[in-house]
Amino acid sequence: MKQFFMFLFCTTILGCQQDDFDSSSRIESKIVVDGWIEAEEYAQVILSSSIPVSAAVDSTTILNHVIRSARVTVSDGENTEVLRLKRNPNRIPPFVYYGSSIVGKSGKEYTLNIVYLDRVIKAVTTIPATVALKSATYVKKKPQDTTGYVFVAFEDPVLEKNYYQITTRIDTEEPIFVPAFYGNLDDANFVSSTVTMQVNRGVLVFPKTKFKPYFTDGDLIFVKLKTLNKDAYDFWNSWQNEIVNGRNPIYPANTSLKSNIEGGLGLWAGYGQSTLVVYTPAKK
Repeated sequence: MKQFFMFLFCTTILGCQQDDFDSSSRIESKIVVDGWIEAEEYAQVILSSSIPVSAAVDSTTILNHVIRSARVTVSDGENTEVLRLKRNPNRIPPFVYYGSSIVGKSGKEYTLNIVYLDRVIKAVTTIPATVALKSATYVKKKPQDTTGYVFVAFEDPVLEKNYYQITTRIDTEEPIFVPAFYGNLDDANFVSSTVTMQVNRGVLVFPKTKFKPYFTDGDLIFVKLKTLNKDAYDFWNSWQNEIVNGRNPIYPANTSLKSNIEGGLGLWAGYGQSTLVVYTPAKK
């Protein structure tokens, strides 16, 4: 079963006010980057051109804005590799530039370089140290309930400044990890180094069924705790604010989402990661 996760970046609009919507359609589109490298994984990058807020958007429009002929390289300061474009039907748009030789390592810096036509796009990120999940459990309010929530626990390093994001994936239902609702965390808000919290299922922009913040008996749930840098935290917080404010995250009302891309829009992020599997009772 395919369920598409939101592609926030391909339709990230140029920053403009409501009165400027008509003129924004005439502004030259920008290259939008959705790129990441996780600890012990290869880099992945999705590229598109921005779509003005005044344009009609459907699957055809999105495909028309995909960038499939860029030269995308990633460097760790010692080695550089050219990423290769492959089709991935579980992404929107369904084309991803994949790395295959440079593996993400905590503490290292990674430079992204994109050359497309006459444009050069750059970004730099580091992968923070991984913080391990101690536990992840499925809890129901009443034994007879068929739904519940996941509760996680981890230790926040006292002498380190950390930002976190919790993501989840339901096996066979979601092909990729989805950011949990209210899952972006700043350790400045923790009351203790021992963190325990409820995880609410994340929002899908293109769900096949009505959104539900809980999990269900029969789900096999993967829970991932990511450590991230301040720029990635700011990006995901701006996305989360759009959700909380009841706006469409694809079309921020007046401004673009936060970005760390030089010469473009979007995000290039390094993540530490720790993943646990949560088993639920069999569906009755």
